Amino acid sequence: MPISGQQAIKVLEKHGFVVSRQRGSHVVLIKQGQASKKITVVPLHKELKKGTIRGIAKLAGLDGKEFGL
Repeated sequence: MPISGQQAIKVLEKHGFVVSRQRGSHVVLIKQGQASKKITVVPLHKELKKGTIRGIAKLAGLDGKEFGL
């Protein structure tokens, strides 16, 4: 089941990410940890491809299961 960019942002926000900024159709989310900072970018498309979702999950340090993969 494909998910949209907005749905991916909601999943990331549940895991502690906050929207930092947006430029055009791309939203940058940041999660500040004690020792490091994780940054990921989500395009605001109606449907994200599996590879895009995997890349977002990898940058966020999450498993693809949270995104329905």
